[in-house]
Amino acid sequence: MTQEVQVIEIPGASSCPETLQIRQKVGSNPIIKDVSKSKEPSLTLSTINPLILTFKAMEYAARGPVILKTLEIERELISQKNSNSSPNSGRREFNGVVKANLGDAHAMGQKPITFLRQVLSGIACPELMDSSSAVPRDVKQRVKTLLHQCRGESIGAYTDSRGLEIVRRHVAEYITRRDDGVKSDSDNVFLSAGASDGIRACLKLLKSGPGMKKSGVLIPIPEYPLYNATLGEYDIEQIGYYLDEQNNWSVNVKALEKIVESSRTHCDPRAVVIINPGNPTGHILSRENMKEIIKFAYRENLVIFADEVYQDNVYGDAKFLSFKRIIMEMGSPYASSIELFSFYSCSKGYICECGVRGAYCETVNINPDVRSVLHASIAAKLCPTVFGQAAVECAVNPPEEGDESYGLFLQEKSNILRSLEEKAKLVEKTFNSLPGMSCSEIQGAMYAFPQITLPEKAIQVSKSQGMEPDVFYCLELVEETGICVVPGSGMGQLPGTYHFRTTLLPSMEHLTLMLSKFTQFHSKFLKKYSTDSDSSCSDSGSENEMAR
Repeated sequence: MTQEVQVIEIPGASSCPETLQIRQKVGSNPIIKDVSKSKEPSLTLSTINPLILTFKAMEYAARGPVILKTLEIERELISQKNSNSSPNSGRREFNGVVKANLGDAHAMGQKPITFLRQVLSGIACPELMDSSSAVPRDVKQRVKTLLHQCRGESIGAYTDSRGLEIVRRHVAEYITRRDDGVKSDSDNVFLSAGASDGIRACLKLLKSGPGMKKSGVLIPIPEYPLYNATLGEYDIEQIGYYLDEQNNWSVNVKALEKIVESSRTHCDPRAVVIINPGNPTGHILSRENMKEIIKFAYRENLVIFADEVYQDNVYGDAKFLSFKRIIMEMGSPYASSIELFSFYSCSKGYICECGVRGAYCETVNINPDVRSVLHASIAAKLCPTVFGQAAVECAVNPPEEGDESYGLFLQEKSNILRSLEEKAKLVEKTFNSLPGMSCSEIQGAMYAFPQITLPEKAIQVSKSQGMEPDVFYCLELVEETGICVVPGSGMGQLPGTYHFRTTLLPSMEHLTLMLSKFTQFHSKFLKKYSTDSDSSCSDSGSENEMAR
């Protein structure tokens, strides 16, 4: 028979005089545990999945030193507002911060699209549709149609893991209209909780198996940090390629070929990511550049990830063309063989419902067996949020002429896009008028990514403080003005160049004030750190090429 061993917990057992007495009284050899000592944590940076740590790269842009300083300043301002201290006792000269670092339009004051919010309200609380005569008839019909597709006619039920069939069908019809008649099949569409979720699901397919050479994916620099972080999490090699700033951030295919050739020594390149319209750069690729990319992908047998979430945000004479449309227009052999994942999101465009989490992905020329595996992987998450699916439905199948909601919908959509275009022109003009700055044409999306020539003294001071020069500039900007932007080093930039990303999202009134404060700060910064040798910073932005 095995002898039962007693476990006795005693605070301070290691130095407790009663411990010996207890052992003698019990008679056996009990295990004495000192419960006064704190337990070592099971989860530490050395014990968690090391691949998750790559998300620190994404955190840098979203929660880096500039954003942390902004939060600190916000707390100061709240305290300052609630205190009775005199105006000259260390109080800041501004009353609030401008968070120009995130593409979160509603947080910056944009009003939601009425039609979409009415539909969301209706599917959440159907009785509102019966009790209110103010709700347009087409909204009531849309709510009834969506609920009829839900199990139990409730959005509280799971949907198909790929999303409601009616919404996927309307997505396919939308794509066909968008691409001037190029057919889309709803079986090739799945809905996701934001484009990020869909992108991650598709990138996951590329991870190499045990004993195989590590997979690699080409991502643009500057980039949206989601890609960097996700590739790290999946143990996929990031193969960065620099966009050509001198040519409005186009893709230099000859440079891509060299990068792929050299990367094959240590990984297996499998895909190329294209963000069009560009984030953070605001560019739109030309038809010819897109054709070059497609031919390159065909030669190198690469899958194309087309991040097209900003396709509604197009300004001036620029025109958005989807990669699917160009691939199909190019005909054989590209139309039947180029593998493509294309992404769209309700978080951007004119809808900007970031928190609702609605998006779709269309797959093109993906092997049916692989597509089945993708769908099985998606099914593990059960289904995307039904609110997000309803948002996609409203985006791809908006009110038509003759519908009761059409007039207001068209007015709201047009006003939002017209305002973004006006603000894009104002931001571009302002930055190009400043000494030591240049900003490429903002053709789309909702950001500017100007380049700054920083005085050598500012560069040396920043390095002595252990920070990147653009971070130093952005920290001084938020300290002096309350304007928060993302340093270019948080999104990647050509070595030796310095940038920052700012949104176009503040109202025109607030944006005008923000740019005025920025102009004053920039002039003061140059004066503070310039020396006689910094002659380039005294040139106007339009005259200064700044070795882009």
